Amino acid sequence: MGNPTLSIILPAKNEAEGLRGTLPALRVAYPDAEIIVVDDGSSDDTAMVAREAGASVLSSPYSMGNGAAIKRGARAASGEILVFMDADGQHCAGQVRALLDKLGEGYDMVVGARDRSGQANLHRGLANGFYNRLASWMTGHRIADLTSGFRAVRAEKFREFLHLLPNGFSYPTTSTMAFFRSAYPVAYVPIPVAKRVGNGSHIRPIKDGVRFLLIIFKIASLYSPLKLFAPTAAAFFLAGAGWYAWTFQESGRFTNMSMLLLSAAVIVFLIGLVSEQITNLTYRRDA
Repeated sequence: MGNPTLSIILPAKNEAEGLRGTLPALRVAYPDAEIIVVDDGSSDDTAMVAREAGASVLSSPYSMGNGAAIKRGARAASGEILVFMDADGQHCAGQVRALLDKLGEGYDMVVGARDRSGQANLHRGLANGFYNRLASWMTGHRIADLTSGFRAVRAEKFREFLHLLPNGFSYPTTSTMAFFRSAYPVAYVPIPVAKRVGNGSHIRPIKDGVRFLLIIFKIASLYSPLKLFAPTAAAFFLAGAGWYAWTFQESGRFTNMSMLLLSAAVIVFLIGLVSEQITNLTYRRDA
C-alpha cells in the first residue's frame, strides 16, 4: 500500500505577507501535497498570493471565523491525512514532518505543542496552562497544548466531528476533546513557534476572553460533564449542610439558605446526569 495522500490546510485572514514565505516552502517540501488556503474574508491580497503560489483557494465573502475556515477546508480536502497550520509564518514546512512521522506510529491526531515562548503573552500562557491541566484531569491523559492549531489528523476521523466544531477560535479544544472522548489516540510533539508575520493577532481580548472562559465548560461538556457538575453539586451540598449545622446549633432551626443550597446541589447534579446522557448520544456512532 502506498503512502497516504496529504492535504495541508491554512486558514487565512489578511495573511498575504505570511503566505509569501510559507507557501513556497510547503510546495518545495511537499510537491505532491494538496495545499488549500481558506481565505476568510480577507481585505488584502491573501487569495492572489495563494493562487500565485499554486495553492487551491476557498474564498469567503465575509469573515466566518477560524473554525469555519477549518471546516470548509476539511470538507474540500481530498487527502487521507490533513495538516492544519497557521498562515502567519509561526509554523514552517520543516515542522510538518515531525507531525507526520508521529502520526505514522499509529496515532489518529498529532498536535504541535508550543513551549512558553510560543504563547502570545503572559496571560494567554497562564490561561492555556490552566486549560491543559483541566483537560488532562478530565481525560486522564497528559495534554501538552490544548489550544494549538498546528496538527495532523486522519481525515476520516476528523470529519466525524465537524458538526461539533465552533466557527470561532476554539476548534482545537473541541477537536482534541472529541478525539479523546471517542478513544482515538492523540500524541503531542514539541515545536518551536516563530514570531508572527504581518498583522497582529485577530484575537480580541475582551470578547474572546469570555469565549476562552467558556472553553472550561466546553471541555467538560465534550468529555464527561459529571466530572464538572458532580464536584460543583458536592460543594453546594457541603455548604448547605454546613450552614444547616451552624444555624441548628445557634438557633435550632432549618433556614431558607440551607434549603436553597441543598436544592441547588440536587439540581446541579441532575443537570450533570442529563448532560452526561446528551454527551453519550452526541458520540454515538450508527452502524
